[in-house]
Amino acid sequence: MLRVEGKDIIDCSGKRIYLRGVNLGGWLMMEGYILHGRNIPAHQVKQEFARVNGRKELENFKYLYRQNFITYQDILRIKKMGANCLRAPFNYRLIQQDNGWDYLDRLISWCKRAKLYCILDLHAAPGAQNPDWHSDSSGEVLLWEKKRFQEECFSLWRQIAGHYKDEPAIAGYDVLNEAVVKNPQDLCRFYQRVVKEIRKVDKNHIIFLEANLWGQQLKPLGKPKGENIAYSIHFYQPINFTFNFQRQLRYPGYIEGKYWDKRKVYRMLSEYHKLKQKWQVPIYVGEFGINFRAPKYYGELRYLRDVLDCFRKFNFHWTYWTYKTVDISVYPNGIYQYLPNPPWVRREGPVIGWENYSLLWKKHKHEIASSWKTEKFRENRYITKILRRYL
Repeated sequence: MLRVEGKDIIDCSGKRIYLRGVNLGGWLMMEGYILHGRNIPAHQVKQEFARVNGRKELENFKYLYRQNFITYQDILRIKKMGANCLRAPFNYRLIQQDNGWDYLDRLISWCKRAKLYCILDLHAAPGAQNPDWHSDSSGEVLLWEKKRFQEECFSLWRQIAGHYKDEPAIAGYDVLNEAVVKNPQDLCRFYQRVVKEIRKVDKNHIIFLEANLWGQQLKPLGKPKGENIAYSIHFYQPINFTFNFQRQLRYPGYIEGKYWDKRKVYRMLSEYHKLKQKWQVPIYVGEFGINFRAPKYYGELRYLRDVLDCFRKFNFHWTYWTYKTVDISVYPNGIYQYLPNPPWVRREGPVIGWENYSLLWKKHKHEIASSWKTEKFRENRYITKILRRYL
């Protein structure tokens, strides 16, 4: 098993290792923008699909999606890039409602064959840990209000940890993606309990604990309590530039009233590095990425190089967000991008992306399922060229 030793992660031979790779965003936790749709919760889209096509066809839809969106060939592509790790975001409903152990087991077996480590990431928790679509929330954040949802979460991690306690291909457990908690001490108490529950059944794997406020506010967590714990952050700053929310921003340049260049990026990340040194804990950047517009004009590729330079300087571990998306003009788009505009993408609207699936499924299910395969996507070689330098 990999394990934490001070501020480092080491393998079974005692050799220091740096986890570097990509996220499998949108596969086991569906997200609207990844499929060029509105960012509404996945359960809402599936409910509408079942209303139109029936429950049996919904199960077929979920099966075909998961079979096609990521396959073993994708794992080999990630390995060929030079990565040694991938992060697998999943929805709690995959386990609680869909009995999705087969998908996680298959992914782990693929990682073992390809000699990749896997980090299991609970991207959507019972009750939702933040108000956004990527926690499968309709706007409510009930995990922090209802104890029963917390108990469901603890039970879920006991099941997962018990199932994988002897699996060396798993680098560790990212127990909660992008929590948003008004009182950080509530998050600290939650982490203490989830660590305790995991350690009842699994004393081997690394536990990754994410910073509060979408993975940004690390300091309130304090020094880790317990062994084999690493901290995780997400870095998308400045978000109006990286997500292309505000058009024609350039890097380096003035963004949100401040001048952003490599020195600015370095100063922001150095605050996390100081905590790493002070607390002697590894820092893992679970997510970072860009919306790609043009090879040279806006500077997003230079931004990406600068961020990766800083990660290397600080010896941070990282996984890029994300592996593949339907090409879209906002939010981080994938290393592989789907460019065509069939009726189930329909960039011109009025209904866009995945909300078209329910009405088009009976007539076009085979074409839709085929369009999910990575062979139908185009590799963004500008991004992979940069990532390979740092993998």
